[in-house]
Parts: sequence; C-alpha cells; structure tokens
Amino acid sequence: MIDQRTRKMAKILVDYSLKIQKNDLFIIAGNIAGRPLITEVYNLALKKGAHPTVKVTWDELSYSFYKNASDHQLQYLSPLLKNEVEKVDAYLTIWAEENTRNQSTIDPSRQSLHQKSLLPFYRRFFKRSSEGELRWCGTLFPTSSLAQEADLPLQEYEDFVYHAAKVNNPDPIAAWKKQSAFQARLIKQLTVYQKFRIQTPHADITFMVDESRKWINCDGKENFPDGEIFISPLKKSVEGKVFFTYPAVFKGREVHGVELTFKEGKVVKATAQKNEPFLHSMLDTDKGARYVGEIALGMNEDISRFTRNILFDEKIGGTFHIAVGKAMEEAGGKNESAIHWDMISTLEEGKITADGQTIYSNGEFTFKK
Repeated sequence: MIDQRTRKMAKILVDYSLKIQKNDLFIIAGNIAGRPLITEVYNLALKKGAHPTVKVTWDELSYSFYKNASDHQLQYLSPLLKNEVEKVDAYLTIWAEENTRNQSTIDPSRQSLHQKSLLPFYRRFFKRSSEGELRWCGTLFPTSSLAQEADLPLQEYEDFVYHAAKVNNPDPIAAWKKQSAFQARLIKQLTVYQKFRIQTPHADITFMVDESRKWINCDGKENFPDGEIFISPLKKSVEGKVFFTYPAVFKGREVHGVELTFKEGKVVKATAQKNEPFLHSMLDTDKGARYVGEIALGMNEDISRFTRNILFDEKIGGTFHIAVGKAMEEAGGKNESAIHWDMISTLEEGKITADGQTIYSNGEFTFKK
C-alpha cells in the first residue's frame, strides 16, 4: 500500500514546485528504488493533461559506465540530450540510491572527464531555467541506503524526510508559501548591502556583490525539500579561510575536515583530513572549479541533523555553505565549471556583518523580519 505521505509529496511537487500544466513535456528521471514516488507524480501529471516521460536508472548502470566506458565514451555528449534540453518544459529528478558507495572505487579523474562532457548540456539547461523556459526540481525518495548514511533506521529516516518536506502539515503548500514569504522578507533587507563578512570560530570570509547579483529565494521550487537563500559573489571578491565543520560529500565520496583558503576569489590552498586527493581532483576539474559559484544560508528549521545528503544538509537552519564551481545564472553569477560542490559549516557562535553592520548574531538576524 502506498504511503499517504508519498502521495502528498507528489502533489506538492506537481502543483507547487513544478506547476505542471496541460501539454507540458515533462521528464521524470530517477532511480528505480523511487518507483512509488515516480508513479504518483506520473499519475498526477497525466491528470493535469501533461505529457510525462519516465527515465529510470539503477546503481549498477552508473558503476558499469564509469568502470567500462572508454575515454571517448566518457566525453561523448549524446545528441538526444541536446534535443531534450531544448524541448522539455519541466524536469524532475528523484534521487533514491540503493548503494551510496556505488562509485567509491571509481577513479575520480574518470568522473571528472564525464562531468566536463556535460557542461554544454548544463549550460543550456540553466540558461533556459534562468529565462523561465524550463522548470526543474530535484527531490529524494527515502531508501535503506540513504537511511544508513543518516545513521537512522528506515522508518525514522522516512519520518525525517517527510517532516523536512512539511508533508505532515495540514496544508503543506500553504506552509511552503509561508516559508517563501519569510525568506523573501530577509532577501529584501539583504539586497541593500554589498560587502559581507562571515566570522565564526571556524571561518573568516569576506565577499562582495553589486547590482548585477541577486539573492535567490530557495523555497521548494528547484529543490524539495528546500529552505535557503543564496547569492553568487563577484568572482574575484572572496577572501579568507574556512574550515567546513560538516563532511563534504560529492559523487559518493565523503571528504572530512576540508579547509579552503581563498585569495582574489580563487582557492589557493585546500586540505582535508580524509580523501584529500579526491578534493584536489575535483578542484582541478577545470579553470572555474576553484572559484566560488554560490554562498548561502540554511533556513529550514525542520532540518536539524546532518544526514550526509546535500539536499537536506545545505538547508540546516543555522548554517552557511559555499559552493565551488558553477554559478547560477539566475543569481547573476558568471563562473562556469562542470562541478558545483556545496560545503557546509555551522554559524554557531558566529556573526555576519554587511557593510560593517552586524546583521546576524547569536543565531538570529538582527534586523526586523
């Protein structure tokens, strides 16, 4: 029997996140373990009069690809993908890994090579998104493997996921609209500032923005669940050092104790207590990988624990994160890269100043919300 929370989540995705409409060309892509949510979304899309297409994969396929593909195959960009990104109206990705360590033995250079091949696809994807031509969202269906990563039994992990998604609320969509309005009020106040400084026992970072940059309200439209606000800093403005208090997880690899030093916007020194070679391999993916694409504040108070999944972890209330690599065009960012890697640190005992004025201290914004 279908979990009613899955059915409610599908409705939020279709009606709120993606606003599926009649005649939309709608791609639903996901791991086969997410079949219950895929099915519910598919059924609702049909009722809307859309044209849903399902693209299903499973862990063994991605392992086989990276293990057996030639360099030519790793670098090949299918014309089918090129056509897809031009035609699709809405795109939903459902992560539902059955083995989160599926690629742990793969040479990182092979992953990096394939990421580079996808750059034209993602460039066009996010260009169409920034121009309002393409709606997209990424979400998660709870599996035993993901529950293990979070150090939780599956039932408790399901409870965590649906609580973070506000599914248990009597009117989940109204709850997300309330979250959106709260974040919009914060953004309105942040927009007047240009120079920011984040100071904690683990970080001292400064960055600049100008009228070409825009704070983005992440309120459940492109990630679900959501709850963050972010901006793309001016490319050469980031200065300072940050130690990320949470493990940095990327492509199935867990990198502990990451510390980055920035000078004129670029990572000039990078160390890690575990998996440092992987960190350096990703930072050397291309010329843009060592620059900052995003700086963000986690705003979802319904997410209070680390789960080794960036969908949730970057939204933890009372944290900030820095993403190296690709900037989001919707925020005015110009940096291009085949990677976008979010790394998270706590704001506990920290403060944020803007143009010399304290705007965040003791876990709270100091201006009127």
